[in-house]
Amino acid sequence: MKTSWRSASLVASAAAVLVLTTACGQDKADTSTGSQNVGAAPAANGYGSAGAAASPSTGAGAAGAGAQTQSAGQLAVADTDKLGEVVTDSAGMTLYRFDKDTAEPPKSNCDGDCATAWPPVPASGATAPIGVDKTLLGEVTRTDGSKQLTYEGWPLYRFAKDTKAGETKGQGVGGTWYATAPDGKKASGGGEAAAGGSAEAADLPGLSTRNDPELGEVVVDKNGMTVYRFEKDVPWPMKSNCVGECLEKWPVVAPVDAADTKGIDNKNDGRRGYVVNNRPDGLKQQSIDCWPLYTFAGDKKPGDTNGQGVGGTWYAISPEGKPLGKPK
Repeated sequence: MKTSWRSASLVASAAAVLVLTTACGQDKADTSTGSQNVGAAPAANGYGSAGAAASPSTGAGAAGAGAQTQSAGQLAVADTDKLGEVVTDSAGMTLYRFDKDTAEPPKSNCDGDCATAWPPVPASGATAPIGVDKTLLGEVTRTDGSKQLTYEGWPLYRFAKDTKAGETKGQGVGGTWYATAPDGKKASGGGEAAAGGSAEAADLPGLSTRNDPELGEVVVDKNGMTVYRFEKDVPWPMKSNCVGECLEKWPVVAPVDAADTKGIDNKNDGRRGYVVNNRPDGLKQQSIDCWPLYTFAGDKKPGDTNGQGVGGTWYAISPEGKPLGKPK
């Protein structure tokens, strides 16, 4: 049987329409969900904080530049209000670990611009905190040949934006940087959390839910921070209308593998559901039910919902991606 040119054209057109209407209507669908961590959107340098390193010629950056490369001396354990106990150097500066490093075997994956924002702690001259097993300390050889201090196998870093003792500005940056707890794990909270009032953020899946006393079941990221949707966005074809300065207040939620979720609707039938939004600015953004996801810079700790109802357009979301508390 002969196939007419018109019939073939119609078939081709139908196939093209099908492609364009898959994965929330994106022209270039990305239904894969990598294992990136959730939280603030990665900056251009890939380390979670644009311009994280203070300028070596100005202000606090100049004063602290030398301290960032000094020996840690005798480490100490400091008790902080927000994070509980954290490991510090002898000057009281918080020491951090990086999720993209490995502890077994120890390996640093922070070089170049990353190492400027997060100066590696030299291994030379460092001793264990009082009351802490000295075998927790070790060293790893970096790509430049220098020796970096490790703690329970994890390479240690300072944060360039911490300019005085006791600061923990690096906590949670990019969803990959955490202060080091005395046992070598991620410091994740003091007070109520440490007393068992809530799950440690470091132990949460990439996306999960919690029960809010006012809103009911809300979606949270791996740090326990509330996840929101923007009513000016469009689910079909999926489009985010939060760009530029908006993203400074409302960082995108980076892609989360469906296997790293709990309690949310992570189904994807190829047309709607749990897919990645390929933004024009190059960022990849997780969505639920084709609605792009965000966190709010005004939320300072797990459980905060300061973004709820802002401008009448921002709402915490349900496990199915619906806006919670939105007026009828």
